[in-house]
Amino acid sequence: MATSFLSSTRRLFTNFWGFIDAARRTVLNLLFLLIVIALLIAVFKSGGPGLDDKTTLVLALQGPIVEQRGGNVRDSALAQVRGDAMESVQLRDLLAVLDAAAADPKIVRVLLQLDDLGNAGLPMLREVAAALERFKASGKQVVAWGSGFDQRQYYLAAQANEVWMHPLGTLTVTGYGGYRNYYRDALDKLGVTVNLVRVGTYKSAAEPYIANGPSPAAKEADGLLYNGLWATYLQGVEKARKLRPQAITKLIDELPQRLAAAGGDQAKLVLDAKLVDALKTRDEMRAVLIERGAPDEKIKSFRQVSFEAYLARLTPKFVGDAVGVVVAQGEIVDGDAPAGTVGGLSTAQLIRKAREDEAIKAIVLRVDSPGGSVFGSELVRRELELARTGGKPVVVSMGNVAASGGYWISTASDEVIADPATITGSIGVFALLPTADKALDKLGVHTEGTTTTWLGGAGDLRRAADPRFLEVMQASVDHVYADFTGRVAKARKTTPQAIDAVGQGRVWTGEQAKERGLVDTLGSFSDALKSAAKRAKLGEEGSYRVSYIEPDPGRLARLLEAVGGATASVIARQIDASVLPTGMPRQLVKEVQHDLGWLGMDAQTRKPFTSVIHCLCEAP
Repeated sequence: MATSFLSSTRRLFTNFWGFIDAARRTVLNLLFLLIVIALLIAVFKSGGPGLDDKTTLVLALQGPIVEQRGGNVRDSALAQVRGDAMESVQLRDLLAVLDAAAADPKIVRVLLQLDDLGNAGLPMLREVAAALERFKASGKQVVAWGSGFDQRQYYLAAQANEVWMHPLGTLTVTGYGGYRNYYRDALDKLGVTVNLVRVGTYKSAAEPYIANGPSPAAKEADGLLYNGLWATYLQGVEKARKLRPQAITKLIDELPQRLAAAGGDQAKLVLDAKLVDALKTRDEMRAVLIERGAPDEKIKSFRQVSFEAYLARLTPKFVGDAVGVVVAQGEIVDGDAPAGTVGGLSTAQLIRKAREDEAIKAIVLRVDSPGGSVFGSELVRRELELARTGGKPVVVSMGNVAASGGYWISTASDEVIADPATITGSIGVFALLPTADKALDKLGVHTEGTTTTWLGGAGDLRRAADPRFLEVMQASVDHVYADFTGRVAKARKTTPQAIDAVGQGRVWTGEQAKERGLVDTLGSFSDALKSAAKRAKLGEEGSYRVSYIEPDPGRLARLLEAVGGATASVIARQIDASVLPTGMPRQLVKEVQHDLGWLGMDAQTRKPFTSVIHCLCEAP
């Protein structure tokens, strides 16, 4: 009887478990089927019919313009499929949308709404401006409207056929340059000594730790750099707005008098100066576009499609010969790093993936980096060298910044193309050794111990720097600089002495670098793609595809990426804000955190010291 009961119970449990397992598999299969159906709908929707005639493409750009977007690949891709606004805009997406819209008969105009546009370097703005010019060349109109414009926003707005601003808006153009913090007195008060070892008269990145102001060499270099950027900015705006040369500079010089003459009305001032064409409220802007285009009764506005929705319609090409693009954006570090930072190992692996892919016939390295680790930079450079040795052309396209380590990785190429406003050069090396022995003395803390050699405690931050150790640091930095200038000389087909003359840590604009033989060509990212394709004999534009080489996502992410999403996360490092005075403005706190974070660099890497090829600069 007991055996029969146990057998019946076992059969009942087995049948019940089989039912649960079958139900689980059915639910999962249905869920997977729903996901596939949703993705297929999105794919077939993209590029297909759906837009009506007289549609306006609304570019309400939000956040910074970046080479690679940070964040989760699935979230970003889903946001794109849904047409949701994104926190940043990939340059490649913006260019693709404008070029596709130029050829789309349903799109009659672009409306630029730039109130929420964030950071963007001048080279990126120039890339977008060129795409807007291509759009206008197709016979279509560009209109810009804003509640106001800052300097970056106005550069794009100025490219429009018409610029409208709110009657209470302001237009702020201030030029380039600025101020930075210097910490010598503060560090002395804290009892912290910063031992700086460097090569390069103009390698001023670490001057804030050893001085209370910039050196004459730094002032000279900064003046030439910023004046060059400003000239490029003015040329782009004044040409687009058909203004006389130096019209904006004259307006800034005469601002107090001219604003008083306008009764303090800033909007009237810029209207009279022909920086904008009309003053319109948002509803007035909407009414004009309805009249010029077609009404959309559902949204009570003009017929329109958003940037995100139009981007989701574009169908990428997946087969055929390709130019592979590897993005080197952010600081260069050792090991693996996500998009937004150049990992010596991870970025080198991407280049290796491109050179081993038979469908990739040429490689474009898109650089937007101020440099960083020597070792990480060399891993990337070496992999590019192997690609060239294997017969694949390599073209470097410099974006906002390609300085120091960003320039190091650019040397293994067949051609270096920079924008006139690219910040590049900074061929120099430095190393920092902060010591806190005086600070410990103030606290009554004493450090003693025993080591078998003098080197055992030479890099201890609690002790004063040993002169012998500083000699070791200097010799190491000298060696890296000699290696740096030697590699550049070989790449540029000149001598190390000639490179030293334009090196010494000095930063140049792309145009200035071209004059000094540090880059080959002034041009855009599109020019780099065309050059790579030509070198690989791929034919005219359109006969090959452009493939971005990025880390492999998971299976679901790959499905989502098929409709256009591709991002990765970015890591940021800061020191604890608690060491800073309370009440300090947040922006200033972040600036100080970034600056002082460099003093902890050696401790974080657990090395006595690290030779660094970094310009500590960013796109202004």
